[in-house]
Amino acid sequence: MMASLPARLTPTALLLGSLGASCGGGRELERRGQRNDEPPERIESLDGFDTSTLTANERRLWVRLVNEQLAPCGEPIAVARCIAERRACRGCVGAARYLLRLVTEGYGAEEIAEAYRRRYGPDGAVRFELDHAPVRGDPTAAVTLVVFSDFECPYCAAAHPVLQRLLREHDGQVRLAFLHYPLEGHPHARAAARAAVAAHIQGKFWAMHDRLFENQDRLTDSDLREHARAIGLDMARFERDFLDPATAERIEADRAQGRRAAIRGTPTIFVNGRRFDEPLEALEPYVREELLP
Repeated sequence: MMASLPARLTPTALLLGSLGASCGGGRELERRGQRNDEPPERIESLDGFDTSTLTANERRLWVRLVNEQLAPCGEPIAVARCIAERRACRGCVGAARYLLRLVTEGYGAEEIAEAYRRRYGPDGAVRFELDHAPVRGDPTAAVTLVVFSDFECPYCAAAHPVLQRLLREHDGQVRLAFLHYPLEGHPHARAAARAAVAAHIQGKFWAMHDRLFENQDRLTDSDLREHARAIGLDMARFERDFLDPATAERIEADRAQGRRAAIRGTPTIFVNGRRFDEPLEALEPYVREELLP
């Protein structure tokens, strides 16, 4: 089950949020060489940003936002000034691209400001314990995706090829960590999660992961054993690990992390510790924005 988004932001696949069009977080914009009662000079254009396809209202909104929203690195300076002054603040270009994308997608000022706060605000990041989590991709990648997933959830199955494509297209730049969150309403979800953990113990989590999502209508215990044989697991070891209480404890540890992060449904995706709250089709541009300097 997917969590719903406010107002027009409700997607067909994932989740979003809302920020007043103020400077956010109680910090004031830096006023370089100006009296404190004078606003900083507004920057109307930025090198490398083509706004020619925007309507006049859209362009005014984007200019307003990049001059109001603070740089994502924590400096008390607007995104536009960060870029114009070529500050050593990683993420300003991506932040401006993000604001431009949301403007072109038709969101209003308050919706965009709230989305920006949730993505870049000082209190929005979540840390996860990933020491025992299966991870796919370069461990030194600039972008880490954490997905809380359920092998019986149809939305998780729909997200599976999207995540696979992201890893292929951004090889070396993106890694994916999987955390189990089987839902109570899915009768085969916990058994499928136990099968995946048992496969992980034998070093074949991702082979089992892919097979389960590609055969989501075959998740009975006998089906799971068939999947284990098909990927070449030691079946005696698989049977022991499948039934081992430690396997269930591993799954519950993942679920506990999900509860602490206020997970409401699956899949829930975090990008560099920030909850991804947009439609699933926006994940690729969202990741590209994370990779910009």
